[in-house]
Amino acid sequence: MESGKWKAESEEPRAESVGEPMGEGGHGQPAFRFEKLGIWQKSIEYADAVYDATEAFPAKERFGLTSQLRRAAASVSANIAEGSSRASDRDFSRFVEIAFGSLCESISHLCLARRRTMVSDKDYSHLYGAAQELSKMLSSFGNTLGQ
Repeated sequence: MESGKWKAESEEPRAESVGEPMGEGGHGQPAFRFEKLGIWQKSIEYADAVYDATEAFPAKERFGLTSQLRRAAASVSANIAEGSSRASDRDFSRFVEIAFGSLCESISHLCLARRRTMVSDKDYSHLYGAAQELSKMLSSFGNTLGQ
């Protein structure tokens, strides 16, 4: 793949999967190229699910595990977005690696939350499965970029 040239995983943005319209490129179209990436869309869905699951966490964890888990989950999509702005696929692939690290961090926090009975087994299984799917997507996309 040529440096700086990559294909979106889906040619059309799947706004319905995110729950809100994509960026307003003036005509309801994505304003940024990362918004077209299925991997970015999936990572936003994952972060949404983490935010939903952490709503019921104890108030005393607001600045602890709740914040850490949410930040790690949100960091996945943020790193994909930031990486997409880089001039070369090699630079982009480094941000995909960082996104994977953030995903792993979120799973570690999720495991602790489960052990501390802050998240139900059902929510844990759902989030863990979503993370596994996202992990495969990150790996595949990284390979496409030439990691």
